[in-house]
Amino acid sequence: MASMLARLQSKVTQASQFVAKHGCTYYKQMLEQNKQYIQEPTSVDKCQLLANQLLYTRLASIPSRYEALQKEVNSVKQLWKNRQQLRIENTGIAALFGLECYAWFCAGEIVGRGFTITGYHV
Repeated sequence: MASMLARLQSKVTQASQFVAKHGCTYYKQMLEQNKQYIQEPTSVDKCQLLANQLLYTRLASIPSRYEALQKEVNSVKQLWKNRQQLRIENTGIAALFGLECYAWFCAGEIVGRGFTITGYHV
């Protein structure tokens, strides 16, 4: 256990040295590449305006998203009405999709508990 701790400590030291050496250069390069997204002059008012624009743009898109959801729901209802005509391939794909969604849910729960299966930290 002590050797693992020493290895971890050396890796963290190496990573912090790398960041200290190259972090400023990377930061400047990233800002230069993305300068078209930077608002000048920067101010609290400008940030508030952008936040409000994002919020109300998202709110304005709700009706179109709701319509798309209704189309998907109606499509699933139609498939359910005609389920006797479904081919085994389509049923298998749907089952695999449901299984994948469930697996992602389980993985999210494990991550949320701190990567423990039972929820107890040792």
